[in-house]
Amino acid sequence: MHLSLDCAARAANAALAEGFRGIPVTSVATDSRKAVPGTLFVCIPGERVDGHDYAESAAAKGACAVLAQHPLPAFAARRPDVPVLVVADSVKALGQVAHAWRRTFAGKVVGLTGTAGKTTVKELLASVLSLAGKTAKTEMNHNNQIGMPQAMLAAEGDERFWVMEAGISHAGDMDELGQIMTPDLGIVLNAGTGHTEGLGREGVAWHKTRLFRHLAPGAQAIASADYPELARCAREACPSVKFFSARLSLDDPGAPAGLACTAREEGADDRGSVYRIALAAEGGQPASAFVCHAPLRGESGAENCAAVALASRLLGVDDDTIARGIEGAVLPPQRFRRYDCGRLRLVDDSYNANPLSMGRMLDAAAEEACRFKQGALALVLGEMRELGVEAQSCHRELGRHIARLRPLAVFWKGGMAAEVAEGMREGGCPVPLEPVADFGEFEARFKAFLDACPAPEGACVLFKGSHSNELEKAVACAERLAGERD
Repeated sequence: MHLSLDCAARAANAALAEGFRGIPVTSVATDSRKAVPGTLFVCIPGERVDGHDYAESAAAKGACAVLAQHPLPAFAARRPDVPVLVVADSVKALGQVAHAWRRTFAGKVVGLTGTAGKTTVKELLASVLSLAGKTAKTEMNHNNQIGMPQAMLAAEGDERFWVMEAGISHAGDMDELGQIMTPDLGIVLNAGTGHTEGLGREGVAWHKTRLFRHLAPGAQAIASADYPELARCAREACPSVKFFSARLSLDDPGAPAGLACTAREEGADDRGSVYRIALAAEGGQPASAFVCHAPLRGESGAENCAAVALASRLLGVDDDTIARGIEGAVLPPQRFRRYDCGRLRLVDDSYNANPLSMGRMLDAAAEEACRFKQGALALVLGEMRELGVEAQSCHRELGRHIARLRPLAVFWKGGMAAEVAEGMREGGCPVPLEPVADFGEFEARFKAFLDACPAPEGACVLFKGSHSNELEKAVACAERLAGERD
């Protein structure tokens, strides 16, 4: 970023003494350890750590100013050379500074949200767009009111594209993030049960499509046609919205107006799946169809590819570049990472989970098992958090879904074990749920599973649960045990 300190102060509605005007701000940090000369250090109070306590540490590393929620008289006395910008809310002020930086950007800003797969789509889309021009993106899933503005402010400003992921947990979150981004292209990938504890009665689709209320003038919007409530809310928020689908064809008589891209899985191998993508004529470009390889599986992979292809087409990228970008994408850790260890094929999608992403990954893992392990599937799953009043019913439905896959074993970490077990019994699951209290117990139970595994060729093992279950520790344990037996 390249903003003057007085510009940042105006954006944040903070007073700045005359002598500090014109000081260049070249980065923003909320962690004092990341401060360097030219950094605006933003003090954010937290439950365990208060950023205000680290202002001096940031200044010692070269921070040119501090943005704080209250005066810092002791700091000001010791460091009169480092101005303190006092605001009512430092998180909101961070967003205001990011929006000021966004207003100087001459390229295209893509705002992306959804219940499941948005980080994967962000990586795929950034991979495509980087072949067409310099591209900045949010890192990992840093997509909230702190992480997303920081990603914008980390951009150098000479990019052609910014791809910004927006994640929401509470009512009003999308309005805040949308105002900061003011995207030139808005994408709502899907809408399912997730973070319902904090979103209230309007529904997930309504909150997700609030993104379209904050588009830049002349901007475009795309959404999936495969979720009726999402399609309805998307059209209400932006009547000119275009749709993509993993279930329809462009000439389907039931296709909604504005359907512009479809994708279908056509085959699979160890690298992933082959998808056929069809694009309607758009903006002077003719209708077209092509195939591409993607490190994905099943219908969810088709949905991801369709969203990326349509977004890329609207941003002026040709089909060949789209295919090369999707094929060359590298997914972030703990997201459909598949690798062999001993007689096991491990599928690590342990970063997070909600009902939509959990169901899709169960099906993808079952497909993986059918292709490479003769259908032998074991599951290491964890509680899906932040579902509020829907938690019990969602976990019972998860149990019924598990039963349909006929797994060899099901290990469970976290709460809602009784609900999952009930759903498994209702579905006639051939094995019981095996709750584990800690990873020592998991190690013992998983070792017993390996000793007694009825599949001579081994099994495909899926790891999936909300982040707080720390299933990455189960992955490491299973990897070690399987490797010892190789």
